[in-house]
Amino acid sequence: MKSFFRSLSPSAIFIAGFFIIIVSGAVLLSLPVSSASGDVTPFFNSLFTAVSSTCITGLVVYDTFTHWSFFGQAVLLFLIQVGGLGFMTVAASFALIFRKNVGHKERMMLVQTFNLNDMSGVVKLFKHIVVGTFSFEGAAAVILAFRFIPDYGIAGGIWRGAFISVSAFCNAGFDLMGTPDSLFPSLTAYADDLVVNLTVCSLVVIGGLGFLVWDEIFSGKGFKKMSVQSKIVIIFSFSLIVIGTAAIFLFEFNNPETLGPLSAKGKFLASLFQSVSPRTAGFNTVDLSSLTEESMIVFILLMFIGGSSGSTAGGVKTNTVAVLFFATVSVLCGRKEAVVMKRRIAQDTVLRAFALVFLSITILLFCSFAVSVIEDVSFIAALFECTSAFCTVGCTLGLTPSLSAASLVILMLLMFLGRVGLLTASVVLFERQHSNSNLVSYPEAKIIIS
Repeated sequence: MKSFFRSLSPSAIFIAGFFIIIVSGAVLLSLPVSSASGDVTPFFNSLFTAVSSTCITGLVVYDTFTHWSFFGQAVLLFLIQVGGLGFMTVAASFALIFRKNVGHKERMMLVQTFNLNDMSGVVKLFKHIVVGTFSFEGAAAVILAFRFIPDYGIAGGIWRGAFISVSAFCNAGFDLMGTPDSLFPSLTAYADDLVVNLTVCSLVVIGGLGFLVWDEIFSGKGFKKMSVQSKIVIIFSFSLIVIGTAAIFLFEFNNPETLGPLSAKGKFLASLFQSVSPRTAGFNTVDLSSLTEESMIVFILLMFIGGSSGSTAGGVKTNTVAVLFFATVSVLCGRKEAVVMKRRIAQDTVLRAFALVFLSITILLFCSFAVSVIEDVSFIAALFECTSAFCTVGCTLGLTPSLSAASLVILMLLMFLGRVGLLTASVVLFERQHSNSNLVSYPEAKIIIS
């Protein structure tokens, strides 16, 4: 087995590692000890839950608190943490704990996990990521625990605070707020709670900005001295939050099923939360099934964009959208190359961004049509659910628990592809073609674009 893994490329190991963790998690979740009732959970449903948690999505077929026992919830929390940080980060953590060196192969895997361009400083960055992750999660867990203890008791408040803190930082969207009388409530009971809203939103934003951005922030660099990538991530991320908040506030202001009954403070907090969460946390403080069609489209766009490269978030990433945006601006301005902040964007980066967005849209449309036909639901509802799965968000219109096995398989494949990355998967599937792609140079074709 060890020699087999040594023969694989870092991309193949990355995908195989996630697959092994998912299957192992599914086996554990199917055990009687993992369910609150003590019964065996069907393996297929356990597999869906394991895929959703490891791929930090949040789509579920069972209410997390009422169906799973404490052991089952602990398994989910472990899968979420491993999925958020990447299994190689956890493996490297154990290596350092036992004072073992992180070898070349392991460094290559860390580069793959964090979406880096090279190995320089990867171990130092890894240490910062581990310390930063547990610091943010720990601080937020304490804050949330103090807020939840009056509602759920000491043990229940502490456990919910820790669980939601990890789930929010890893952009997973799993929660423990369900009751037998109210399944899948997410955080709707805290729609106008300032502490819960701001704490969870902060965790989602921190986790979604990306490890490289936070490494630059904590290195003491001012905004002007940051890398172009970090500047783009920060500007685009906060612009999307502002635009999303304004759009949700406008479209839902008078909706009696969402923002309508809330106070002015509650309306603002709910609009902000529903703008932050789709990128890509999956929590909600209002009933998403009651959203207006305009808000659903806003959600789909926010979910599709997602967070930033090298973060716990999914989606095509703000970096990708930014590259296409600046490439479009450059074309409109008559430039031959994409330019941002007086820096040239490499042509292969533009091509990769275009390929990723084109492939993502194609896959989403195909799968959404399939789910729409199989389940006999509206296309926009199927698109919402499929986008949530592919972009590892977890927001739902309530469709997932009632889906057939065929549609759940489609969502599982979308979640897995969304977590490991389309381009990473293509490298593994077409490795020989990738290695030979630059060996041949073809004559230029003249194609008219009007």
